[in-house]
Amino acid sequence: MTVKEPHAPSASSSPQLERGLSERHIQMIALGGAIGTGLFMGAGKNIAVAGTSILIIYALVGFFMYMVMRAMGEVLLSKLDYRSFADFVADYLGPKASFYLGWSYWLSWVVTCIADVVVCGGYMQYWFPEMSAWIPALITLGVLCMFNLLSVKMFGEAEFWFALIKVITIVALIFTGIWMVATGWTSPDGVQASLHHLTDSAVFLPHGVTGFLAGFQIAIFSYTGIELLGTMTAETRDPQVILPKAIKAIPLRIIIFYMLSMIVIIAVTSWAAISPDVSPFVTLFDKAGLPAAAAIINFVALTSAMSSANSGVYSSTRMLYGLSVENHAHWQFRILSRTTRIPVRSLLFSCCCMLSGTLLLFLVPDVMTLFTIVSTLAAILVIYSWGMILVAYLAYRKQCPELHAQSRFKMPAGIVMSWLSLLFFAFSVVIMVFDPDTLAALCAMPFWFGLLWIVWRVKARKAQALRAISSS
Repeated sequence: MTVKEPHAPSASSSPQLERGLSERHIQMIALGGAIGTGLFMGAGKNIAVAGTSILIIYALVGFFMYMVMRAMGEVLLSKLDYRSFADFVADYLGPKASFYLGWSYWLSWVVTCIADVVVCGGYMQYWFPEMSAWIPALITLGVLCMFNLLSVKMFGEAEFWFALIKVITIVALIFTGIWMVATGWTSPDGVQASLHHLTDSAVFLPHGVTGFLAGFQIAIFSYTGIELLGTMTAETRDPQVILPKAIKAIPLRIIIFYMLSMIVIIAVTSWAAISPDVSPFVTLFDKAGLPAAAAIINFVALTSAMSSANSGVYSSTRMLYGLSVENHAHWQFRILSRTTRIPVRSLLFSCCCMLSGTLLLFLVPDVMTLFTIVSTLAAILVIYSWGMILVAYLAYRKQCPELHAQSRFKMPAGIVMSWLSLLFFAFSVVIMVFDPDTLAALCAMPFWFGLLWIVWRVKARKAQALRAISSS
């Protein structure tokens, strides 16, 4: 028996989310959520530490992410009642697992959004070097909060165009880089664009195995957002048709965008000229002697970070709404606005948490240092979320073999690939121990899960007391 808080409206009696997202919205929102800060800013640090071996890292992470997407898609489509992947985790692993997952995924997007708006401050310093990074960061967060108060259809439409700008820019950069390599373009400082920069054995592992392992953290953070599809089911017009298409298409597109972007950046700029503190996209055009183009790329990178943060605001708000519907969060978080059917209180609470994190710029004014810390926190939390999706998939295969047999969207080699993916993600967490920056974030995780354990115990005791009162 589920015990509801006094005066809390039931999930069934409350208004439902609007199904206002079409296929093009879904495709672009998920694509835009994953192609953001991790690519435009984080790629510079990744190339600097891992050299050309970064291509192997992005390919590995991309492959296992695709397996997570296939597992999530099969289970989501097995029952159309599921609003998000947290729902099927509750079905197959129990309410406690859903509680831990829901709140951890909510926090992962809060932290990711903090990382994105912090980087927005860094991009603004390209034009205004004397400006404190916290000023544009707070303005960006305020604008996104107001933007998400619109209807979900308006959000999807705007995010479609945001993401389209990013995709066009990356495609333009790839073709520009190919042209530079084909013509042997030489930058003002004497660096000639050449594929030799990719094949040079000296830059395959410039910092040895340690550098290679250090590249996984930002790579995983870069793919954060691809699972956004799993939070949009309740607002998708025809999930049985749209979700399989999106899941099949988007991972491959992202891998292509990431891989080709890295190849072009290294071939044109050379590994030695890439700074870990500056967007490599901006550096590419600066080195090519095209400062105007570099400024345009910086603007696109700024809008890209805003777009990714916007997806984060959306996702954290919907996850908090789902937690409330399942009585894992206060009942007021499930209240929707009358006109737009947006969970406004969930939105405002999530944005307030993001605001407190953004104010860390007062304590850590260096943008890249703070970005590394918060992106590591986000990467660990999203690894946990991906892992829970895979564990729930394994439980689904064991408990409901008939649903798997009926599925038209089966995960390839489901059981084997689930276990291999879980081993890969466990390996990704273990290697964070060997980097001081990532180790600090890793050490903070027991406090978060300890807090969740305490809250769950208090919640369970409260429910037990209410049951005792009602039965007496």
